[in-house]
Amino acid sequence: MTLSALALNCTLSPSPAGSSTQLMIDQVLAALKEHDVVGDTIRVVDHDVRPGVEKDMGDGDAWPPLRARLLAADIVLLATPTWVGHASSVAQRVLERLDAELSETDDEGRPILFGKVAAVAVVGNEDGAHKIVADMFQALNDVGFSVPAQGSVYWNGEAMSGVDYKDLDSTPEPVAATTRTLAANAAHLARLLRDAPYPATS
Repeated sequence: MTLSALALNCTLSPSPAGSSTQLMIDQVLAALKEHDVVGDTIRVVDHDVRPGVEKDMGDGDAWPPLRARLLAADIVLLATPTWVGHASSVAQRVLERLDAELSETDDEGRPILFGKVAAVAVVGNEDGAHKIVADMFQALNDVGFSVPAQGSVYWNGEAMSGVDYKDLDSTPEPVAATTRTLAANAAHLARLLRDAPYPATS
């Protein structure tokens, strides 16, 4: 059974600039493809996503069509660079916009994101990946996403070295192995949730 994945690239660099975050996304999507998951990517900074916590902030807000693509996906990969030890401001804005989904339910009364799986990818040449993953998983789980076992992958370069993930000659094997695990477990969990949804709320 084919599943779909949507990666939200939360780099601060607009297209067509190079992006270490995009490189890691491409690797995760390639690994997911091995499990019959078709993937797509949105570089969020290319769209005028307004600040706020509503589904549509009006006045040209670009979030509604991005939200529609997110709701159509079985797996959502939230990917961010590390800035001063934290996720990018773009990633934080995505989480803030997802807050609106807390009040959205399906026909059975379940939160609308209950059937979806979330994974996280982080790149950076400074520390902070573990804290970013923890913060993102907490927020994503709060709004209804399910998190697979070992559902994150990250790469931290040497602090202050100026070497980015996209500058590496090859992908470190621990990163590649973690990417494979993330993909396998995310696809497995998404299929379980499709076949056996969470029970309806009372």
